[in-house]
Order: sequence, then C-alpha cells, then structure tokens
Amino acid sequence: MTTTLIILAHPEVTSFNANWAAASASAAQALGDEVLWSDLYRMGFDPAERADFYIDHDGPFDPLKAQEQAAAQNKLRPQIAAEIEKIKKADRLIFHFPMWWFGPPAILKGWFDRVLAHGALHNVQERFDNGMCLGKKALFCVTTGSSELESAPHGKEADANMLLWPSAYTLRYCGFDVLKPVFAHRVHGYNRGDRLVELETRLQKTLKAQAELVTNFDTLPMITFNADDDFDENGQLKEGAKSSTPFIRR
Repeated sequence: MTTTLIILAHPEVTSFNANWAAASASAAQALGDEVLWSDLYRMGFDPAERADFYIDHDGPFDPLKAQEQAAAQNKLRPQIAAEIEKIKKADRLIFHFPMWWFGPPAILKGWFDRVLAHGALHNVQERFDNGMCLGKKALFCVTTGSSELESAPHGKEADANMLLWPSAYTLRYCGFDVLKPVFAHRVHGYNRGDRLVELETRLQKTLKAQAELVTNFDTLPMITFNADDDFDENGQLKEGAKSSTPFIRR
C-alpha cells in the first residue's frame, strides 16, 4: 500500500489551500493509499528551533548537535518524533501552502528546521545521493497572489520555481525526489467582479484536476539536481559539469 503524507501550511480552514489539500487526500484515498496528515496550524506547530527543546544537550546550543544527540537517545520532542515517523512511513509527500513574501510561510520553514532533524533524517554520510529518504517523492502545490505572467522567469514577482528552489533543495538534501511545483496563481482576497468569477471557476477546475494529478503522481516531471559526482573534493562544481540551476553555476 502506498502511503501519502499531506502537509498543509495555511491558517484558514476554509482557504483554497485547505480545500486543495483535502482534494489531494481524497484522490489518494480513492487510489487505496493510506493518508497521513500534518495540518501545521491546527497542530499548533512551533516553528522556532531553540535550546528549550533540548534539555539534555551538551554545551552551547548547536542545533545540529542537539538534534543528533536527541535522536540517538530517543529524546526528540514527541511531536517531532511523530512527524519523523510519518515521513519514514510515507512514500510521497504533498505540500500545500501559499507563497508569502517570496517563500513558504514561516511555519513550514520551521517544520523543515525542526522535523528534518540531523541524526534522524540525514547525517554527514547519508545526504544528497545517499540520503535517508531515497525513493520518496515530494510535490509542492502552491498558491501565489501574483499572476502566472508575473510569476514567470521574466516576471516582476520573480520566477516562482526559483523562489521554491531552496525548499526543494532542502528535501533533495535528505534524498527526496522533488517534482516540479504545481501553482494556482492570483489567489487573494482582492479579486472583484469578473476577476473573482474567473478565479472561482479556475480554482474549481484545479480542485477537480487534483484527482488526475495524484493518479499520475509517479509520472510527473521532476526537478533536476546535480549529482554528487558533479562536484569535486572541495564541493565545487567540476569543470565541464552542467549546472542544473542558477543557484549552482561556474
């Protein structure tokens, strides 16, 4: 049985993001998947990593060392340990969130900071091509307030795919395959008249199309990342190695 983990990062239960996440869950259930949920706002997830969570850590607070020590001693906070177990069990992760200030909401960034714990989901030896999450796939389903043209590579709001690259690379670090994001644009509360009608019609189509998207999950296009052997012993992109992203280039 395939296990699908839905991660929702939106504070409003009636939001399109919440409905989109529910559509993903329904589609996965219809396929016979076991569906797990992490509704971060409903969980009261605390995104701010800090020493308070690691009573037994040694010396000045070092997040990586504190996480590693807690993971080795099975002393990670219960909520974090539960999230890690969901990820370990899941074959696929589907994230639903809005783009806020050119990135994901702070609660999701904090979920990455705390849940992708050193020693539990990655370590020095097991990362990138050797990551602990090899074989798992992740998809970002994202709303933006800007139009599709504004979110394009030459758009005023910047390339939405590039804005999500740091989040995608976070998952890549842990070994995930990351699918190319799916966007719903111009989702905001200031649409009126014909623009509101167009938005509602378009979003209903997106919800209806989610079943097909989830059904075809394993055939969706993936983000290309440089392989480990594209880099030299100093972690530099080798001469002649083709860069897969403007974030890593010669």
